[in-house]
This record gives sequence, structure tokens and C-alpha cells, in this order.
Amino acid sequence: MAGSYPAMTDLVETAMPRIKYVEPNGKEREVDVPVGWSVMEGAVKNLVPGIDADCGGACACATCHVYVDPAWTEKLPPKEEMEQSMLDFAQDVRPNSRLACQLKVTAELDGLVVTTPKSQH
Repeated sequence: MAGSYPAMTDLVETAMPRIKYVEPNGKEREVDVPVGWSVMEGAVKNLVPGIDADCGGACACATCHVYVDPAWTEKLPPKEEMEQSMLDFAQDVRPNSRLACQLKVTAELDGLVVTTPKSQH
């Protein structure tokens, strides 16, 4: 019965990258996030604590502030001016601080690890 099962390439294309969200106390939650969503959308839709996204992802607040695991910082696109401006309003900003709404999920981000700041819990 040729064609009754999806081709292996179809399965690969529909696989979702897995993002690991870590709370300041070390509690981890791994979530499958569709390609094209933001890291923030993946958190909000899966009720991940510490990412409120008050502006809905418009890069107009800093309530989706996360720390990107150092192993991933070079694999992400650089911060744009608007993101950097919003991070100026966040607490406890570090060199690896990013706004999760500005991190678009791609297949290459499978395994990304982000930690939410203590101030957001």
C-alpha cells in the first residue's frame, strides 16, 4: 500500500523544536513549540510561569525577559534596537538577556534553554 503512510521527510518537517524553560529555582519544563512561533508564545500557550507577555509580543514591555543559556547566545540573531530599549526597563539584565517575544523558533533552535529571572516570579 504505497502512499498510505506519511513520507519520512513529512514527519521531519512537522516535528516541533523543543524549548526548555527553567525557573530560577531550577524547575525545568520542556515544551514543543511550532516553527514560526516566538519563544514567548510557546511559554504563554503552555502556561510556563515567569513569562507574562503583558504586551502580547509587541516588544513594548519586558515581561518576557529571559536569560539565554550561554551555549545558545551565538546561535541567535543579534538584538535589534527596539529589543535593547525594552531591556533597559527589565530588572537584573545580563549580557545574555533577551526578550522571548523577539526569539522566533526555527528548527535550528531545537534544544534551546532559557531561564526566567527571579524578579518575574
